[in-house]
Amino acid sequence: MQVAGWHVEIEFDEDEHHVRAAALLRLRDGTELRAKGQSTRNPRDPNVAMIGEELAGARALADLAEQLAAKSGKEVRELHPTAA
Repeated sequence: MQVAGWHVEIEFDEDEHHVRAAALLRLRDGTELRAKGQSTRNPRDPNVAMIGEELAGARALADLAEQLAAKSGKEVRELHPTAA
């Protein structure tokens, strides 16, 4: 059994009303997947940066998950071109 690991990096850029997240996933085959997420604070809500980071980060991770699923689906189709 081989143990594998992935590292995901997420960086945040914030202003008074917006949080933007940039995520990077490095795979063992050398592929790098990049994704972004954003959140916007309702002006009536208190300015709690952690909540905006969590939402923007979740959106970036969801984008990474979609990219990863598409990548693996493509690789399966390449291995089994007649399967549809």
